[in-house]
Amino acid sequence: MANIKDLLQERILIIDGAMGTMIQRYKLTEADYRGERFKDWPSDVKGNNDLLCLTQPHIIREIHGKYLDAGADIIETNTFNAQRVSLADYGMESLAYEINFAAAKIAKEACSLVGSGEQKFVAGALGPMNKTLSLSPDVNNPGYRALTFDEAADAYYEQVKGLVEGGVDLLLIETIFDTLNAKAAIFAVKKYFRDTKQKELPIMISGTITDASGRTLSGQTLEAFYNSIRHARPLSVGLNCALGAHEMRPHIEELSSIAECYTSAYPNAGLPNAMGEYDEQPEDTAHFIEEWAKDGFVNIVGGCCGTTPDHIRHIAEHVSKLNPRKLPVIETTTGKVEEEIAVV
Repeated sequence: MANIKDLLQERILIIDGAMGTMIQRYKLTEADYRGERFKDWPSDVKGNNDLLCLTQPHIIREIHGKYLDAGADIIETNTFNAQRVSLADYGMESLAYEINFAAAKIAKEACSLVGSGEQKFVAGALGPMNKTLSLSPDVNNPGYRALTFDEAADAYYEQVKGLVEGGVDLLLIETIFDTLNAKAAIFAVKKYFRDTKQKELPIMISGTITDASGRTLSGQTLEAFYNSIRHARPLSVGLNCALGAHEMRPHIEELSSIAECYTSAYPNAGLPNAMGEYDEQPEDTAHFIEEWAKDGFVNIVGGCCGTTPDHIRHIAEHVSKLNPRKLPVIETTTGKVEEEIAVV
């Protein structure tokens, strides 16, 4: 089995595109989401895409297969909201472990069906949650928080347990708009492997720059975000969502200059139109990402909202002959201290 670190030194790896965009193409009904098992569930469940790992696993497996056929080296589990905090919207908190375990199994099975003989990796996706630890949801009470750090960490721990026991190869903490939420996820990952005494899986971390200011929603600059999570010693750090490739370029360029680890980027298919849909064609997205690769900014590339297997196929073709970004040697004054003290 190939080591992903070895592959990252050899070439640019491809991560898959949007799961939600592909699910929408199936035009699933409320009954489709419910399946037989949840036909009498007391609340609506349409839109709970993670639940499809239990009720329509063949659809999720098929989507994974399409991305793998398009050239993806890494596919993400269908678990973006599959922790008990987000699942509470549907009253399905108790299904968190089961959904994650099933999602990992489905993705691994999809990889096993690839006939090319190439090594494929499953990244267990841990999304940002629908509640934030750094900001108050009540404008009249800025000190209020809808969630505690321990509650977030416990929810992520359960999700990590399901993903790892289901067989994922990597863990991906993604679409981070609040670094404190990401820290809860990092804490949960580290604690799980300490508790189980297993070898720790590589962690990928991907933040979200929400607008042209170059800051996350909770107000951090890109450099501040990176320095807030670098203690986790991630396999890669990157950006995804919110921006198209054209708008993301200056931010991924900055990140590539400060990150000591590998860098990833999976932008949206441009910016949404007036109807909230994405119009950027696969060849256009691929052209932008090809330019990043030529300039030595990236090690892992793919797509987020609005992207499809066609986008991934074009991206894979455009970067196939380009060299991956070389890891820079960055001088720090705190490196020795960080080696001696592991702080989460």
